[in-house]
Amino acid sequence: MTARDPAFRCAVGSELRGESTAGTASNVRAFLLVEHPGPWGVNALRDARLPDGLGDDLARAAGAARVRPLLIRRPARRVRQDGMRVFAAFAHPSRPWLETTVLDDPHALLELDLTALGEGRSPGLTPSDASVLCVCTHGRHDACCAERGRPVAAALAVAHPDDTWEVSHIGGDRFAGNMLVLPHGLYYGRLDPVTSVTVADRHAAGELDLDHLRGRSAYAMPVQFAEIALRRELGQTRHDAVRLVSRRKADEVTEAVFAVGDARWTVRVRTTPSADPVQLTCRATRDNPAPAHELLSFDRSPAT
Repeated sequence: MTARDPAFRCAVGSELRGESTAGTASNVRAFLLVEHPGPWGVNALRDARLPDGLGDDLARAAGAARVRPLLIRRPARRVRQDGMRVFAAFAHPSRPWLETTVLDDPHALLELDLTALGEGRSPGLTPSDASVLCVCTHGRHDACCAERGRPVAAALAVAHPDDTWEVSHIGGDRFAGNMLVLPHGLYYGRLDPVTSVTVADRHAAGELDLDHLRGRSAYAMPVQFAEIALRRELGQTRHDAVRLVSRRKADEVTEAVFAVGDARWTVRVRTTPSADPVQLTCRATRDNPAPAHELLSFDRSPAT
C-alpha cells in the first residue's frame, strides 16, 4: 500500500483535476436530523457518546427504514437548553416536506415512526415550512469538511441564523464546503462564505444556483447531471421549472425525460468510471475511480 501524505487535501485534488460537481449528490429521499452538539468522532452516530448504545440502535433502525440519520448542531456548538431538536425530511422532487419536534429524552428517537418516514409518510411530528441549511463540518471524518465547512457555517449563521446547522458527513468530501438544503434534498458544493450566502438567498427566492449545485438527492446521479445540464442549456433556475417525467437506463447510458413549460426534453447521459483512480477523500487508504458523466444529446418534443 502506498503511504499517504497527511497534508493531502481531497478538495484541492478535485479542483486541480477540474472535476465537475454536477451529478455527485448522495441518492437519498428520507432524512432524520438529530441535534447533538458533539464531539461526533469519525462515525458520528457510533462515536457521539449517545447514551446506552442509542447511536448503534438508531443507525440500525434507520437503515432498515431507508432513512439517512445525520447529527446536527448549531455553529459554535451553541447548546439548546430545552431538549433535542429533531427534523424529519422527505426530499420528494416536487412535493418535499419537513417536520420537526423537540425531544426531552433522546431514547424517544427509537419511538419515531421511521418506517413511515422512509416511505414518504409523516412520522407524526409538527409540519414546518422552513428550509434547513446543513453545512458539513465533520472534521473527524474528513479534514476538508472542517477547514472549508466551518467558515461557510459561520457566514450562514449570520445571514440565516434560524435555518443554519452544522451537519455530520453527507458525502462528497472532495467538494467541500458542502451544504445540504432540506427538505428539497439539494446538495451544493465548493462553497465559500460569500457564495454560500448567495446560494441561501437564491434558494429563499425560489431559485437554484447552477454553478454550485451538485444535484437533487431524490434522483440517481446521472439524472442529477441531466437536470443540471438541461437547466444550464435553457437558463432555467426556478425550483419548479423542470420536472422529471421518466428515466430509463441501458448499460452506461441514462435517458431522462423532463417537462419544461409546454415541451418535453429528453437528455441522454453516459456515466462511466473515471479512467484513472484517485484518492477521493483525505482519509482514503487506496485510490478509487469516480463516476464521470458525459452529455450525449438533448432532444425537444411537444408536451403530450
